Amino acid sequence: MCDMRPLNGIHHISAITGDAARNVAFYTGTMGLRLVAKSVNQDDPTVYHLFFADEEGRPGSDLTFFEYPGATPGRPGAGMVHRVVWRVASAAALDFWETHLSEHGVEAMRAPTSLRFADPEGLAHELVINTTDDAPLSAEHPDIPAEFALQGFEGVRAYSRNPEASAAVLRDLMGATELPSGAFELRGEQRGGWIAFDPAPQLPGNQSAGVVHHVAFTVGDDQAEWVDALERAGLHSSGLVDRSYFMALYFREPGGVLYELATDGPGFTIDGTLAELGSKVILPPWLEPHRDAIEAQLTPLPDPRASDPIRG
Repeated sequence: MCDMRPLNGIHHISAITGDAARNVAFYTGTMGLRLVAKSVNQDDPTVYHLFFADEEGRPGSDLTFFEYPGATPGRPGAGMVHRVVWRVASAAALDFWETHLSEHGVEAMRAPTSLRFADPEGLAHELVINTTDDAPLSAEHPDIPAEFALQGFEGVRAYSRNPEASAAVLRDLMGATELPSGAFELRGEQRGGWIAFDPAPQLPGNQSAGVVHHVAFTVGDDQAEWVDALERAGLHSSGLVDRSYFMALYFREPGGVLYELATDGPGFTIDGTLAELGSKVILPPWLEPHRDAIEAQLTPLPDPRASDPIRG
């Protein structure tokens, strides 16, 4: 049995893109998310780390991308997340998204309670009707009525190399509850989210554009207990990593999926006001002295909201 404090569902999901400009256009334009941060991969400051989320950049809605310019499409395989699942409010919202995606040239597969499609680089998405009492995490967009906007993450689907061992870690270490669907829900006081495993394809994965790098779950501010718990469980971890905007702890679960445990705060507003989110490149303090050299290597990306007469 797990004796740790419950995790509050998914914090963020990080993937790879080969084209930052197209990525921003799709996720802020077609998907209606807000670009809440333009930063860099702190482990490789030569490339972007882009964050798309709700209006306030809150955990639970945060899809991020590392840009490796020109990266070819990848392929999810065993030990990788292969689909991002989002919440919407109703069947009417699914109707809206089916039409909206079609108008933007995106093919979608409709089912009674879900809608599946992929981004321009092949990252798979699914929209499902929200059945929880969790607060919606939505962004504002002139072309997407508020009642139809995305409401944050529902879960992720992954391929495990060892489904039984993956399930055991989720249940016994991370405190997940197995749902009737077979998914494993991580639910705390604020919200919940799940991960589900599908049979892995025979072809090995290739982590490149359109493929998820890791999934992060929301932990309380004190992560030290998790470092000790992972060690006791025989799982190697990164130790605590200061990402400036949150604290992170990484480990690879037995099925191969890279997990992160991330704190809620302090958040992106430590570098500016809520209105300024996404308008400029933000850097952690230890990279700030190198700003000129870093920005010289990045693809110029305008603020998507700068030309919006209402929000710009």
